[in-house]
Amino acid sequence: MKSQTVTGCGSSSCQCAGEAAPDVVASINGIALYAGPRPDPESLLELAHTELLRQQAVRQGLLPRHTGLVAPELGESERHVIEKMVDEAAQTPEPTAQECERFYEANKHLYVTGQALHVRHILFAVTPGVNVHALTVHAEKALLELSRQGVRPDRFGQLAAELSNCPTSTNGGDLGWIGPDDCAPELANELFNQKHSQWGMGVHPRLVHTRFGFHIIEVLGRRKGRQASYDEVRERIAAELTLRTRAKALHQYMSLLIGQAKVEGVELQGADSPLVQ
Repeated sequence: MKSQTVTGCGSSSCQCAGEAAPDVVASINGIALYAGPRPDPESLLELAHTELLRQQAVRQGLLPRHTGLVAPELGESERHVIEKMVDEAAQTPEPTAQECERFYEANKHLYVTGQALHVRHILFAVTPGVNVHALTVHAEKALLELSRQGVRPDRFGQLAAELSNCPTSTNGGDLGWIGPDDCAPELANELFNQKHSQWGMGVHPRLVHTRFGFHIIEVLGRRKGRQASYDEVRERIAAELTLRTRAKALHQYMSLLIGQAKVEGVELQGADSPLVQ
């Protein structure tokens, strides 16, 4: 059955484009996902994925048919049945020793212990209602000033005190010595996990985007750390590769169910339900 997703009136000029019409109750194959007020988007997605899986379990004869018009609330036993079904559908082979070794050789930079950077930053926080474009222009202007030759050494601290939305603004934006586990994942990726572009000293030439906003970053010192051997991280790599393979299998499984279902009132794109994580 071809997937049919209702996402609005269909006009690109209408504000409802990309959103379900207010009077459309989200449903999977004609079974409403809720009775009463429409849930928040995250809860609605969880309900949709759960109902997709419940209906698949019914088709396989693992759960009894539901005679109502609204999706039933699952008990612990039903959830256990669905989780077992998903585990069997998304079985993945263990990575081979050769696959683990190849991954290690291609990603050695991810397995360095004891590395740290002395960093200071200026945070331009993205908060509800903020004009993101204007904020970006403001941040880029400050970055341009700090990147010019001949800028005074104390200018970074001055701008941090004037502009930064981080409590470190009172200390010139100084974060001290930090490692990969001491900062937001997006910042850790920029600072530590880039294979071909390890940062030098000084002000980074571009803004760094994280869940908190835009950062101007300056590196004041670096500790290189120690490269872990393959034997030290072999089990960790095997676990990481297994998780990646399982995540891909789960995504494909859920995408197949979505493609076979008649989905109304909610946009589904992948496997984000806690039941299949």
